Amino acid sequence: MTHWMRTPIQLGFAGLMVVPLGAAPARRHQRPPVTAEAAAVFAGGCFWGVEAVFKHLRGVRSATSGFSGGTAAAPSYEGVSTGQTGHAESVRVVYDPAEITYRQLLEVFFTVAHNPTQRDRQGPDAGPEYRAIVFYADAQQRAAAEAYVAELERTKAFPRPIVTEIRQLGPFYPAGAYHQGYAARHSNDSYIVINDAPKVEHLRQQFPSLYRDRVAASR
Repeated sequence: MTHWMRTPIQLGFAGLMVVPLGAAPARRHQRPPVTAEAAAVFAGGCFWGVEAVFKHLRGVRSATSGFSGGTAAAPSYEGVSTGQTGHAESVRVVYDPAEITYRQLLEVFFTVAHNPTQRDRQGPDAGPEYRAIVFYADAQQRAAAEAYVAELERTKAFPRPIVTEIRQLGPFYPAGAYHQGYAARHSNDSYIVINDAPKVEHLRQQFPSLYRDRVAASR
């Protein structure tokens, strides 16, 4: 919170307010500082569950379901579901780097949000639109993702090889309103209960310092 600068004043003749010599005038129109934002895009199967996981992270300001990785312009859910557009169901995460780091997002993605040993599928969903990808936006994100995957492989964190791709980010296309916040709006849906609610519970148990009950917005 910004605290406005207060300059000592005293009453002069006729009740006029006089600023003592040498005192700086108060800055009445000073703007509060703007907190920086960063963004990361991940694909890890059905975007409902991936979005739900990231929305429960402290420091995440929004998580938006959409499509990325293909060549079709302005893809629709129906088109992507054919597996012919090249796009994967993805989630764009906007976060505050002062509260949560890109490395921590990677840890949650690989530990909770998807199974990195499954190729072209996640759980009951199969097809190229459900393949797992870390989309990097710059050299720093690429280096961080590659280093983390190498660490997981070196320590044999998973019983099978990691097949999650690391690819440069292209256009991200938000999905329709029906898909935004789906898990939160349909918490009793059998698909959510079986496939996605356990991910959020796993997040709460594995990353208690990062977990929060309140969910972030969609943009």
